[in-house]
Amino acid sequence: MRWLATSLLGTMLILLLTSAAYQPTHPWLHWVRAFAEAGAVGAMADWYAVVALFRHPLGLPILRSAIIPKNKDRIGESLGNFVQENFLTPENIVGKLKEHDTAKALARWLASPANGSQVAEAVGGLIPGILNALEDEDVRHLFDRVLTSELLKLDVSRIAGEVLAVLTEGNRHHALLDRGLSALEEWLMANRGLIKAKFSEASRYTPVFIDNYVVEKFVDGICALLHEVAANPRHEIRAQFEKVVRELIEQLKTSAEYRQNGEAVMREFVEHLRNESYYGHLWAEIRLRVEADVAGSDSLIREHIAGALVAIGKGLLAEPALRQKLNAWWLDTVEKMVLRYRHQISGLITDVVKSWDAKEVSEKVELEIGKDLQFIRINGTLVGGTVGVVLHTLTYLIA
Repeated sequence: MRWLATSLLGTMLILLLTSAAYQPTHPWLHWVRAFAEAGAVGAMADWYAVVALFRHPLGLPILRSAIIPKNKDRIGESLGNFVQENFLTPENIVGKLKEHDTAKALARWLASPANGSQVAEAVGGLIPGILNALEDEDVRHLFDRVLTSELLKLDVSRIAGEVLAVLTEGNRHHALLDRGLSALEEWLMANRGLIKAKFSEASRYTPVFIDNYVVEKFVDGICALLHEVAANPRHEIRAQFEKVVRELIEQLKTSAEYRQNGEAVMREFVEHLRNESYYGHLWAEIRLRVEADVAGSDSLIREHIAGALVAIGKGLLAEPALRQKLNAWWLDTVEKMVLRYRHQISGLITDVVKSWDAKEVSEKVELEIGKDLQFIRINGTLVGGTVGVVLHTLTYLIA
């Protein structure tokens, strides 16, 4: 296209010279001369305009030429800001994503056994590499340093208190108490004979029937008490249980003694991990079994991964309310990510353009615009020639 545009300019120059030379003997050539002259001017003007964007025309350092190479950094900043302000906006991205039920699409994809198997195959392929990386001595030392220091920083007592507080929310611990009461009653009823035998061993000088009577009354009394506690939400024993649990939670969270005990337990645990070779042998055994499993064609690990993914997909398809929550969470996350990181994306565009060589930028832009640049020159030639004929006609008529 560049050669075509340049050839058209050459044609205009040849027509201009030819018509000017033969016009005295052929007066009608003044029309051709007017067209060629204006076309050549238009072609050269547009050639200069196009070339001045990307380089110095004919290598001459003419003012306001090589515009793109000289303003590369400013163009990069403008491009980054343009993308940030016009494309990377929450309205644009979230608005586009709202048109699609992302959770439903994901659920359908996961519900397909073929897709689940594909993901499981990929995960299974990664496992040996991860296990081999963990076997690296440097990696093991790193984990040892990092995990050990972090374990020793844990406030075990406070964490236990927080966990216990969560477990007891909504009086869930009373259900556990009920299960304990029921289990204790079952044990007493099932072990009457054992209790009688132990009681008789401790009471050697009383008749057996008295021992049996005492044990029967004792067991019946305990069972009756258990029934009372289970049936009465405000029983004194329940209140005592509640008080003990709340005091324990508070002490775990605030007591210095409990905190010191937790730190001591954690130190013992870390030292145990460091000194016992059992865990190394256990890890080696687990590693070998996992590697052997994923290497086989009927891998249980891949089968369970694929099955879990399919189950998740089918579960999501059956729960429209859950999909709606997932979509809301997804859109909220995207909006926050866009607001937080769109400046970094804009900065990345700016930095990449700035890092380019000026000549490289010029060539990239010129090649991306492509043939249209040369069409500007071609159109300039033809439009210039046409306008030249029109102006020549007007001056001819006026004259």
